[in-house]
Amino acid sequence: MENTPLFSNRSFEVTLKGSYLLNVPPDAPFLAVALHGYGQTAELLATYSRRILGPRPAIAAIQAPHPQYLEALPATRIGYNWGTSADWAAAIALHHRILLQVLAELPSLPILLLGFSQPVGLNYRFLASHPGLVRGALGLCGGVPKEWSPAEPIRTPILHIARDDDEFFPVDTATTFEGKLRRVATDVEFQLIPGKHRFPSDGRRLIRPWIERVFGYDIGSHAGAGER
Repeated sequence: MENTPLFSNRSFEVTLKGSYLLNVPPDAPFLAVALHGYGQTAELLATYSRRILGPRPAIAAIQAPHPQYLEALPATRIGYNWGTSADWAAAIALHHRILLQVLAELPSLPILLLGFSQPVGLNYRFLASHPGLVRGALGLCGGVPKEWSPAEPIRTPILHIARDDDEFFPVDTATTFEGKLRRVATDVEFQLIPGKHRFPSDGRRLIRPWIERVFGYDIGSHAGAGER
């Protein structure tokens, strides 16, 4: 009986076409680069980001590179994600390349790197690998990389907001994030707020003092009617 031939595993790279939404109001004080969560879209996070930042900051909402159906076939709704554990190293590298490409195209403004859920940990890795590109980082309902020891401390100010009833990050896990961040970063603020894995509806109140400290801009004083 002949032996079954073994298959070798080969890899290749192809050009990826990505997209992002951009809105730059006149005299924008800073620019938020917003990354959405697993199965979401750039449009959704652009809306949420504008809601918490008010009308004046510029916003670039990046669409994640991997599309997925959000329901059983025949599916009509499509979301996007930043990768899976099947090849997380490749997902990290692709995330970094996407951010570098987008940042190179954006107006020259102080950058707020904003992530909800899945890209939060990826964003923290980016801060460590590419220091000096981002003025501040806001992590919402996301995790901190495991077994992670950056070569140099992260000096970008970080505000991390976690939930006490998060379906993906139980409170016993979420409460460890502050200590993990403080071990790798020099400027960390941490908030644990009530609720499940959701974008904070009262985000402006939560981030207003931090934005003012890091960017020198009061988002509350520029809120529209009924937004305070």
